[in-house]
Amino acid sequence: MAQPLKSAGMRDYLREAFFFRWNLLLFVGSVAAAAITPTPVAEVLLPLVAAGEISYLTGLVSMPRFRAAIDAKVNAAGRPAEAAVPAAPAPSLRMMLGGLPADARRRFERLHERCVEMRGIAAGVRGAAGDQSGSAEEIRTPGLDRLLWLFLRLLVSKAALDRFLQTMNEQEINTRLTEQRASLTAAQAAKDERVIRSLQDSVAMSELRLDNFGRAKKNAEFVTLELDRIEGKIQALAEMAVNRQDPDFLSSQVDSAAESMRQTEKAVSELQHLTGLADQLEEPPRILETDLRGVLTNDA
Repeated sequence: MAQPLKSAGMRDYLREAFFFRWNLLLFVGSVAAAAITPTPVAEVLLPLVAAGEISYLTGLVSMPRFRAAIDAKVNAAGRPAEAAVPAAPAPSLRMMLGGLPADARRRFERLHERCVEMRGIAAGVRGAAGDQSGSAEEIRTPGLDRLLWLFLRLLVSKAALDRFLQTMNEQEINTRLTEQRASLTAAQAAKDERVIRSLQDSVAMSELRLDNFGRAKKNAEFVTLELDRIEGKIQALAEMAVNRQDPDFLSSQVDSAAESMRQTEKAVSELQHLTGLADQLEEPPRILETDLRGVLTNDA
């Protein structure tokens, strides 16, 4: 049975409102600007900045939706273990995470945590709207799992492409190709058929290596852009979830975002020969329900 949401304290509301990154940036910037102005002007500006900050905090804390979001965040942090038992990582998920570089694994962990927070906020909004069935566990998550699965596969593809590119030296291949073409021209002038055939094959192989390098470089650039795009889309969905009146907005937007990734999924499938994941199931595992802390700690 779902535990009722408990209200956070005024200290929690004020702390979250004050440390919101845009408010913190604007507040610190305003104080710094006021502090470096001449004394008579600073004595006027500093109280105005303080008054503006108080008005902002008062207004935001008085918003029911903001308080509901913070309530959900506090409840999610203090939820008892029996309320939701995280699933054990699927073998494919464990293998993929274990093969990632440390920075890529941390990036995935941060995004996973953001998705869990997003689901908690949506649950809080549902609870504040009087929807008793709107617990975090009951909010639809297939779309989020699909986005996370695609993000993870892109990370794996990027790691494989990076390793491939590190084994090649474009300048060295170009230099070698130039030398082979010069030798081929000389052999053709000397009309030595055996040398000509050998050099023609060497030139073809060098051109093929150069072409493979160029395609891998373009694929790596595409994967990098797609990683940023998906990460940004999930961050935007998380922020919009707090401000929308429709409690079903988050689920519908996540599903829509997942559907828009068809072309990216196709591109990732075409890179499977590099990642060694050709035999992996296309159906995403239940990533959002999985406790990644053990995987990311034990495999580090």
